[in-house]
Amino acid sequence: MRASIYKNQLLKTETNQKAFAVLLDPDNLTRESCLKILALSEAHHVDYFFMGGSLVTTSNQAALIQLIKENSTIPVILFPSNSLHIDSQADGILLLSLISGRNPDLLIGQHVLAAPILKASNLEVIPTGYMLVDTGRQTTASYMSGTTPLPYDKPAIAACTAMAGELLGMKFIYVDGGSGAMKPVSPEMIRAVKNSIDIPLIIGGGINTKEKAEAALTAGADIIVIGNEIEKNAGFLPEVSEVLKSFNQELV
Repeated sequence: MRASIYKNQLLKTETNQKAFAVLLDPDNLTRESCLKILALSEAHHVDYFFMGGSLVTTSNQAALIQLIKENSTIPVILFPSNSLHIDSQADGILLLSLISGRNPDLLIGQHVLAAPILKASNLEVIPTGYMLVDTGRQTTASYMSGTTPLPYDKPAIAACTAMAGELLGMKFIYVDGGSGAMKPVSPEMIRAVKNSIDIPLIIGGGINTKEKAEAALTAGADIIVIGNEIEKNAGFLPEVSEVLKSFNQELV
């Protein structure tokens, strides 16, 4: 029987241990590049693979998940943009509800389509309040979702939105600048959201230096997500791993 991803992460959060997720976009990976990231991830103690993207235009996802399962013990968690991207080979799924927007299809519509598939699968379903933040330019996520991101300089709005997500029963809150964000979610917003909720907080988008990774963790992120920068520079993964290692050692 699979260990519960959520229970394990909850224990990490309760003991102030930080976690590291690598976001894998099926459109941007070949077998060779995926194997390289897998080897680095195993060597540098990545906690999770998030698989998906705002716009998936290839049929690579299933083969890549199979490749990961054959070559890695790191849990694969689906990060789907719609119900078409469910794959029971994975270990779990972030059942994303875009609580920062007002698009009913991404608040409940896609979930209705996905529900019977998920009920019949062995995937661990983790309800996740997903919040997009304006980080300087329109991203694929904001364009595809047809929603207005949260204002960058309004941490109180983000905090109230996160509180609402938790009260609605979300198990994770995921605050994201989106793929290709010009800047990361601000420490002020991370801190405000973290102080307003009692569930794990995921931060992604625009984390492309070890200093930005450290700033997000210091402000209160429980899980940081790295994607684009690793695709361009695989050496960035060990750098982030060292930040996590140093941070967690200080908390012991």
